[in-house]
Amino acid sequence: MDTDDDLIVLDVRSGAEFETVHIRGSYNVPLPLLSEHADELAGRLGRRTVLVCQSGTRAEQARQRLNGAGVEAAHVLTGGIPAYAAAGGDVVHGTQRWDLERQVRLVAGSLVVTGLAGGKFLSPKFRMLAGAIGTGLTFSAATNTCAMGKALAAMPWNRAAQEPTREAVILQLPSRGPAPQTQAS
Repeated sequence: MDTDDDLIVLDVRSGAEFETVHIRGSYNVPLPLLSEHADELAGRLGRRTVLVCQSGTRAEQARQRLNGAGVEAAHVLTGGIPAYAAAGGDVVHGTQRWDLERQVRLVAGSLVVTGLAGGKFLSPKFRMLAGAIGTGLTFSAATNTCAMGKALAAMPWNRAAQEPTREAVILQLPSRGPAPQTQAS
């Protein structure tokens, strides 16, 4: 990144996740915002683009959306922020929060334990809670989506002081330069 000024790193995690830790010099464009304005962003991304998130899942979704908008030079950083930091990459640490994947594991695990304990001591019907969570996790893996993660992302503790806006995201990206001039005949 230090030697290649033709490289843009887009972090597609939420503003709160970006505040917690991010790659120095990266731009925060949360996946929902990127998805909604992929064509506009594609007009600004005339450079090589690296997409990053926590594990690679959201970055791959962003790559597919940008590819659909005509950006073919977008790549996903394998292993996400943790792998980059572990490899000695330059990251900026801010307010510490649990990442969404950890929160999902805590909530899902707690609900399974509650369902099993409730089924043992209160009513066998509580076991359906454990079954529902297992079904949800299986669906999540099969579809590569996470409804619980989306719900947790909306919680107040997972919000940044200021979430990125369309205007801030598009204006913060470097322009790819003016379009070539054509001669009139």
